[in-house]
Amino acid sequence: MAKTEVILTHNIVGLGGESDQVRVAAGYARNYLFPQRLAIPLTAANKRRLEVLKQRRGDREAHELNTMTELAKSLSKLVCVLTAKTGEDGKMFGAVTAGMIADQLKTQFDVSLDKKKIHLEHPIRALGEHEVELRLYQDVTTTLKVRVESTTPPPIPAVPAPAYESRREAPRTEKRGRRPEPAGAEQPEKTGAPERKPRPARREAPARPERPVRSEKSPKVEKTAAAEKSEPST
Repeated sequence: MAKTEVILTHNIVGLGGESDQVRVAAGYARNYLFPQRLAIPLTAANKRRLEVLKQRRGDREAHELNTMTELAKSLSKLVCVLTAKTGEDGKMFGAVTAGMIADQLKTQFDVSLDKKKIHLEHPIRALGEHEVELRLYQDVTTTLKVRVESTTPPPIPAVPAPAYESRREAPRTEKRGRRPEPAGAEQPEKTGAPERKPRPARREAPARPERPVRSEKSPKVEKTAAAEKSEPST
């Protein structure tokens, strides 16, 4: 495949920055780099533009350095929350990858970050908080806190059935309409038929005075007999 040398006029990831002289495929340069004005052919006339391109590159790198330094300070204070399904034993189904973290940074904080700058030695496979290294620029690194939470609801604890038998066996000492006795008060035990309250004793009527007993002869008869004795006989 034919190769050609070009001078890059813009930063191209994986290829180079402004003012870099690189060799690329002739078809790639002709069909993509030149029409997009990302590179120019390496000629004597174009070499005069190298100083201008180098100055442009210096300004761009200084701006990116300041931007990434400020971004590193902001990201170090954030906590990126991700969710995952888990089993009954709390183990995750699947793992959290750098691409998932980059998506959540965009969704939660509107931060666009290339997943290649998120350095994971291995995918996250456990719940809880994890510290992830971010390599934002050549000399700019920071740590992002990532918290993985479970979307599976916890199991509902079993509720013991109410003890109906103990309620039935407990004696009822209260009647409807009465206030319940305070807790801890002793209640009389019921044995056999319920006790009845004694009725109040009736008041006795005062004794009537006894009437005098009349003699066999009435006072009138005695009076007449006495009068006859007092009269003189004729």
